[in-house]
Amino acid sequence: MKGRGIGKLLFTGCILILSVFLPGCSSSKNNSVTEIEIVQYKPEASNYFKMVEKAFNETHDNIHLTINSPNDAAAILRTRFIREDYPDIVGIGGDIEYSYYVDAQILADVSNYKGLSDIKQVYRDIDESLELVPTDGTFAVPYMANAAGILYNKNLFEQNGWKIPTNWNELITLCEEIKKTDILPFYFGFKDTWSCLAPWNAIAVGLTETDTVKKVNKGETTFTKEYAETAEKYLNLLQYGPDSPFAYSYNDACTAFARGESAMYPIGSYAVPQILSVNPDMNIDSFVMPASDSSDGNTLNSGIDLQFCITEACENKEAAYEVLDFLFADENIQAYADAQNAIPCKEGDFKLASMLDGMKEYIEAGKMADFHDHYYPTEMSADALLQTFLIEKDVNGFLKTFDKNWQRYNRDIIRKVREYEENNSN
Repeated sequence: MKGRGIGKLLFTGCILILSVFLPGCSSSKNNSVTEIEIVQYKPEASNYFKMVEKAFNETHDNIHLTINSPNDAAAILRTRFIREDYPDIVGIGGDIEYSYYVDAQILADVSNYKGLSDIKQVYRDIDESLELVPTDGTFAVPYMANAAGILYNKNLFEQNGWKIPTNWNELITLCEEIKKTDILPFYFGFKDTWSCLAPWNAIAVGLTETDTVKKVNKGETTFTKEYAETAEKYLNLLQYGPDSPFAYSYNDACTAFARGESAMYPIGSYAVPQILSVNPDMNIDSFVMPASDSSDGNTLNSGIDLQFCITEACENKEAAYEVLDFLFADENIQAYADAQNAIPCKEGDFKLASMLDGMKEYIEAGKMADFHDHYYPTEMSADALLQTFLIEKDVNGFLKTFDKNWQRYNRDIIRKVREYEENNSN
């Protein structure tokens, strides 16, 4: 049996007190108009949301919609939650922050929202797996996903007759073949620590079970055991990149790839706009990281990039549902996907960006697994830990430190998980 979260202690313990103020939620201009406010965390999509806000307000007399797209929405939301100044709807990613919101009972159960039936089950399952402990209800409606694997220069591949690898040995063989030219197999931008997570996640989903983190929290296994192959293979990729990958930033790597200095770039689809800003004519495609030794053992690394949650404080849930209906209209879904190279979480015949062609069969089959770092607490600084590992090249030391830090920064979560398991052992 599922149980509700234990309370707000964990969430508030992760909060930074910031002096930020935004208007409160659900006020009314007059008795006949309901005010609905959304705060969403994708500032790069602000133009899209301005369009949505305008179109909604022009077609609705009984509801007035305001959509805020601040640069640091996560910090602003934390501050507003502390002040009990809640927006009606929040647009957030499917990651540890969402887990904290569910645990703190900030989000409303939207199980009765009819639009949920149109959402792909794989993304609903991802949201459920993000709950710190199983919790009755559904607390988010997934909107858009992204995918991470390997972007490649399609023209270079065609000119040289290079084939898309389908397993690890084929990938290494391809890298050795590319090394014979004056082109690098990969480019990395590891000066920005967060970029170290992209290859890590893409390799990990192909080599570990989707519930790895939960098993560790239950005390059933360790990261030293589960991540050993992932760490070894990740380290192996370094020899096929630039000599000093830690000297280059994410923007440097995008630029180098755009200029044809490397044939491949292990990063997410979110990097494509940056790459095309340097070379608008570049012919980019992608393929799933072939981390498995078997060609049929690979999994696409895909997670929820944006989803909408109604807060418990929302005074008019039906009005909020009406706003969600508008956001999830097919034409708006397609407009967002086109603008952001995103993958709709809604079932339907949506057109995907051409640079996702090589991942389409995995997307259509639902053969996907969430980013492992979506389960990592920010305080653990897993990206910096990975960067240090790639510099020092000490697999055993890295895995030992990862396990040690996990126990340190997840002690409250681990306690909750084990209390839940003990109380629901039957």
